[in-house]
This record gives sequence, C-alpha cells and structure tokens, in this order.
Amino acid sequence: MKKRIRRAGQRLWIYVLIIGLLFLFRTDIHYMLKEAIETVTGYAVTGEDGTKIIALTFDDGPHPIYTPELLAGLKERGVTATFFVTGANATLYPELIEQMQEDGHIVGNHTYHHVQLSSVGEDIFLQELKETNRVLEEILGKEIEYVRPPFGDWSKSIEQEIDMFPVLWDIDPLDWCSGSTAQIVKRVLDKAEDHAIILMHDEYATSVEAALQIVDELLEDGYEFVTVERILLQ
Repeated sequence: MKKRIRRAGQRLWIYVLIIGLLFLFRTDIHYMLKEAIETVTGYAVTGEDGTKIIALTFDDGPHPIYTPELLAGLKERGVTATFFVTGANATLYPELIEQMQEDGHIVGNHTYHHVQLSSVGEDIFLQELKETNRVLEEILGKEIEYVRPPFGDWSKSIEQEIDMFPVLWDIDPLDWCSGSTAQIVKRVLDKAEDHAIILMHDEYATSVEAALQIVDELLEDGYEFVTVERILLQ
C-alpha cells in the first residue's frame, strides 16, 4: 500500500509539471491538432524523430530450448521485452530468469500453474500470485511489479490484495495455435501501432521465429521496442 501511495504521489507531481508546461508553451493547441490529424488520417503522429514505441510481451515461459533462442535474438538486435513467466517454469529454469534481467528485460508474474481466476477463485489465484512472486524475488532479488492474468481474467478486488500492475494486450496473433510463422507475422504487422502491446509466447519455434521477424520489420519501420513499464507509465 505504501508503494502504491508513493507511486500515486510521483505521478501527481508529473501531472502538475506537465500541466505547467502545457500552460507555458500553449501545447494544448498542438495536442488538439495532433488528435484531429490522427482521427482524420488514421495514422499516429509521432515525435520529432519519428519514433513510435511498441512492446513485445511473452507468456508461459521460460522454455529450455526456445527461450534461449529468443533471448539471443533479442540481444543481437538490442531489443528489450517483457516476460510473464509461470512460477513452475521459473523454478525449473532459474538461470533463464536471471538472463532476462541481465539483458534488460522485465520479468512479470503469470501465476504458478497458469490458472484462470474465474475457474479457481480468488483465494487460490492469490496464492498462485504470491508463490510466484516468492520464487521470482528469490531469483532476481527484487520485487515483482507486473502481472499478466492468464486468459486476461482479472478482478479489481485482486488489486486490493496484492500491490501489482495488471498488464493486458492490444495485439494477439494467436501464435500458440498457429504453425505458420508468416501468418503470425502478418497478424501483428497488420495491427501494429504506436504504444501497442503485443502478446506472444516463448514456448514454440514458430513464435520465436515470428517474433524476431516482427522485430526486424518494425525496427525498419521506425518503431522502438520498449518494456511495458514505459508504455503503462506514460
């Protein structure tokens, strides 16, 4: 609760500063113009350097074969992502969790056994989150701030019990049920836009191949890959 209050205080000061800058530079006019252009054209208006940001996220890992391949490919490209791992897999492959942190990725909670809130109930769901936090904090030496609920099944009442940010997604290429790398890539590229969060999985060869192709295509298109923290806190 103290951490949540501290974050709220920090955000309040940021908002005050932004409002002051808007007043000083009369940026509200530019903002309204930006909104009008985006509405009419359907294209996002980016910053002066033309950079658009987008987040790659991966669920269900780590996998002993495909996650190392993915990590190597992301490192080669200088790209960071967010990994929502299960406690069970983190227990089996702690060295991959450590590698994620070393490479600058964010590690988040995806429950211990990939359980759905509406199926198991709040008590068991909370136990799963807390046990996964315990495992990850023991490996990483830091608190876990982000959670992705399996199947996107979440409840506001959970937020009263555990101090974490829930993270959903904007683009779901259904990579877990597609054996076609090209199809996965197309589904993502067709919907890619500034500040979008992409949902993928690091348990399949096609998903890893597709993810690296997506990175290459979007980097060439002027996107910057960021962790979910940057998108959620903007």
